[in-house]
Amino acid sequence: MPIPKLLTLLAMGFMTINAATADVTKPSQTHRAMKITTITKMYEQDVSNEGMDYPVVLEQYSNQDLQTAMKLERDYFDREQMSCHIGYDVLWNSQDPDYEQDKQFSMTEQGLVKVSLAHDSNVYYDVACDGNRESAECKVADVILDEDGASLKNYLLETCR
Repeated sequence: MPIPKLLTLLAMGFMTINAATADVTKPSQTHRAMKITTITKMYEQDVSNEGMDYPVVLEQYSNQDLQTAMKLERDYFDREQMSCHIGYDVLWNSQDPDYEQDKQFSMTEQGLVKVSLAHDSNVYYDVACDGNRESAECKVADVILDEDGASLKNYLLETCR
């Protein structure tokens, strides 16, 4: 095979690989946007109801595993008449949330949704989306409580037994 034809075939192969790569990244970008939208809506709902939803807004937006851990917390309270909860509103990283505070939503390199709150604290959400791009549903799988990666779900599963 002459060199120019070989170069042409190689170039065509690279174009095909690049096109395939672009298609693979699109759903990821869509899911990233959907994850941020899900958390934004959760905060908007919590602000509009000033944290008075029942079940709490986090549970409404959570997947089955996190809902199960949160149910352990309620069952523990019913049984022991005391709380095994973390001790503060995890959405706002505060015992006395300021629902009017500024907040910013972004994605971390690890794929977590980061909510930057006005009082220089951050809350991180592990959000999972099921389904294809158009009909995917995103749910909170866990809340990361601190910079060390402490998990709300694991905390509840360990503390509320």
